[in-house]
Amino acid sequence: MTTPVDAPVVAAVGSSDTALVVVRLAAEEATRRGRPLILLHAFNWAAAPGRPSVSGPRAEAEDLLERATAVAAEVEPALPVNGEIVEGAPVAALIRRSESAFLIAVGDGGMAHRRAAITADAPAVQLAARAACPVLVVRPEPPPQGPVLVGVDGSASSRTALEFAFDCAARRSTRLLAVRATEPARPGAGDDPADFDAEDARAELAEAVAWCGRRHPSVSVECRAVVGDPGNVLVDRSRSAQLAIVAARGDEPLRGMLGAVSQSLLYHSPAPVIVVRGLVSTVPDGT
Repeated sequence: MTTPVDAPVVAAVGSSDTALVVVRLAAEEATRRGRPLILLHAFNWAAAPGRPSVSGPRAEAEDLLERATAVAAEVEPALPVNGEIVEGAPVAALIRRSESAFLIAVGDGGMAHRRAAITADAPAVQLAARAACPVLVVRPEPPPQGPVLVGVDGSASSRTALEFAFDCAARRSTRLLAVRATEPARPGAGDDPADFDAEDARAELAEAVAWCGRRHPSVSVECRAVVGDPGNVLVDRSRSAQLAIVAARGDEPLRGMLGAVSQSLLYHSPAPVIVVRGLVSTVPDGT
């Protein structure tokens, strides 16, 4: 989709300890892009039937939004900020709001530090899989002042992610690290397309970066074509990145789906992750 110039950045304001961290990063993103910020708090009344009245949760929500607004003002006093309180399940409310948003920011729910298996119904996972716009998944700890990292696999959706990453790096005045990871060749596989030559991968990555870089000549770019499991490679590189960017699904970018690589970053990257979806690339196919 083509995002309207006035589409807001939306921050999911929950009751967790990371809620105000989400607000801060969302406010920074909105400021960089000259977009308004929406602070959205959803309360599922049906899930708390024991509460005597709605007035208590409403007052708590208003207090939370007041504190969130103060945090956004610390980032940029002139930033337009509006609070929204909606009744219903938070994930459903955010998915509806994503239809008119530029970006949705949400906390990770502790995924990056969870040793047990992460369920597919975790709110951040559901939102990254089903939203109509890019989703920023925020970690509790501040990231290092490293590069913007982007995974590129040659698909149309990864080229869209590359364009988005160039824009993020330019607005942050930082360098971009573009990584193409390919699985090791299998002995005796012959001309199997899965055994993509590393030199071909390097050339394809350089060509895509050169095309997208035309719009951002000031961005310094480092290209890395490596052999290894793409998810593991990107998670490892993300440890020194200030932001990791990946397409929702490389080979089949349909709404409602997450690929293995985007899931790996979403679950295990210590850096905040933007899962890019709902955008249309301007890079021609075949780049």
